[in-house]
Amino acid sequence: MVNLPAILRCFLAALTSALFLFMAMESVAEEPIQSTVAGRRQPNVVIFLADDQGWGDLSCHGNTNLSTPNIDSLARDGAAFENFYVCAVCAPTRAEFLTGRYHFRTGVSGVTEGMGRINPGETTMADYFQRSGYATGCFGKWHNGTQSPYHPMDRGFDEFYGFTSGHWGHYFSPPLDHNRRRVKGNGYLTDDLTEHAMDFIQRHQHERFFCYVPFNTPHSPFYVDDDWYARFDGYVPSMRHRDPDKEDLPTTRAVLAMCENIDWNVGRVLRQLDRLQLSRETIIVYFSDNGPNSFRWNGGMKGKKATVDEGGLRSPLLVRWPSRIPSGESITEVVGAIDLLPTISELATVPAAAGTAIDGRSFAGLLRAQSTAWPDRNLFSQWRDRVTIRTNRFRLDERGSLFIISEDRGQRRDISDRYPEVTQRLRTAAEAYRVEARGALANNMDRPFTVGYAASTTLPARDGTPHGNIRRSSKAPNNSFFVHWTDPSDSITWDVQIGQAGRYKATVYYTCPEPNVGATIRLSLNTYSDDRARTRNHSSTEAFVTEAFDPPQWDKTKERVAESHYFVKDFKPLTLGRLHLPEGRGVLRLTMPNLVGQRGVDVHSIELEQTFP
Repeated sequence: MVNLPAILRCFLAALTSALFLFMAMESVAEEPIQSTVAGRRQPNVVIFLADDQGWGDLSCHGNTNLSTPNIDSLARDGAAFENFYVCAVCAPTRAEFLTGRYHFRTGVSGVTEGMGRINPGETTMADYFQRSGYATGCFGKWHNGTQSPYHPMDRGFDEFYGFTSGHWGHYFSPPLDHNRRRVKGNGYLTDDLTEHAMDFIQRHQHERFFCYVPFNTPHSPFYVDDDWYARFDGYVPSMRHRDPDKEDLPTTRAVLAMCENIDWNVGRVLRQLDRLQLSRETIIVYFSDNGPNSFRWNGGMKGKKATVDEGGLRSPLLVRWPSRIPSGESITEVVGAIDLLPTISELATVPAAAGTAIDGRSFAGLLRAQSTAWPDRNLFSQWRDRVTIRTNRFRLDERGSLFIISEDRGQRRDISDRYPEVTQRLRTAAEAYRVEARGALANNMDRPFTVGYAASTTLPARDGTPHGNIRRSSKAPNNSFFVHWTDPSDSITWDVQIGQAGRYKATVYYTCPEPNVGATIRLSLNTYSDDRARTRNHSSTEAFVTEAFDPPQWDKTKERVAESHYFVKDFKPLTLGRLHLPEGRGVLRLTMPNLVGQRGVDVHSIELEQTFP
């Protein structure tokens, strides 16, 4: 039988204590309600993801070339993982972190031209937190899809501020996306992203919030403000790459400055949580998406970004939750990006998928310093048909060599002849994984870009295909526009899937020098036959270029590495008119039937806006 008087006495005692605490704190800032019920409410979550920062780019990992005290404090006050692994490049890591599944299962096969998109059928960590009543925000580099239903606001986020591409071409007040609207950034991009994340936390301080901050640095281009770069201008690092002749010192200097800027921004968020008295009820996670993007000090490990060796895959992982995670923990068990979704969900008591749908497993017990067994397993990494395996003790590399990582982080001593049975078992597992991944990735290659799944759709040059003399402004499609339109037969196409039939206003973002004014730009849709063997013209719209717009490229004086391939300039919108788009698969083609002068327009993107009926 329930003892009502006892319950009542407990309630009154708790109420009296609460009133006493309230009176004692009248003269200081009021503690948010959510903090006074510690142990009974779900925690907030803040996740920092650095872009191209290596394991060795933190002073807590022994690098004396720089100082990262704020990030280091997460290791001091929480847990640091000695063996945490991500993917070789950006988009695959983000897919594995967000879904708890190996990236090839999610549709992600690369980093550009649509290969970074997570399939719409996947459920992300943000989806789970949003369904559990959390306010969810993403502030930074998304890299898992641009058009709906791939946009972050279709993947569980209430708010988005940043860019959806794999990397951006300029870091000072660049064009950005804020909740699907084109906006201009404000100042240095990493600072600006942090400012918006802090505003989100401020607005949702009395709710539960899930704040994802995928920074854009230290990914190239190596832009950094003078205040940060001054300390490293001309600096000769005392700690160098294991093969010093491979290290480019201007790149290292820029990266060190960018990493110290990241640390300052992490500190801004940590101090805000302190001011709002939210620190004790907020889980902080810090990691990076792949190994370092240049040859620089990385603990003597072999490999860097885009390799499947230890140095290309080992990432920092720091997790802090005061009073719940013991401070100063060093966790040696082998964990990966696929484990973050089940772990963070369990810590926050957010229901998430489990079982065969998830490749990862929760390491919440390790964080709580419980005596939870961590069974050995094969943790796979794959990039461009190269597969490697990490177990608790060994690494099998892409060539089938075997290393004991605890004794040989640098992968210098192949010991496969000493462990022939282990080597053969892992080689067999690696080949099976390679075959499975190869098949899944092949099935994901034929994915058109989606139009009509939101009120407005942008199709950037990154997602288009040039024909004839047209070429990209940059060797990296992620940050490019189309140039060198010199013949009326030249064209640009986008392979599209139209989700909703109707009339669409078409706008092209262009530049055009004065001698080329008067040219006609036409956008047409060709639909496929049932067997997709041929196409037929369906509809088109066109407009004259009546105004010259030929701005200079953006200033590059704060880019610290010479002769980069990043070029950015402003573009002007030109409304082409309206065209009817039927539901289904087709090809959008941009042409210039009458080219004026020797060169046509440069093209950044096209925008299609639904105008029903």
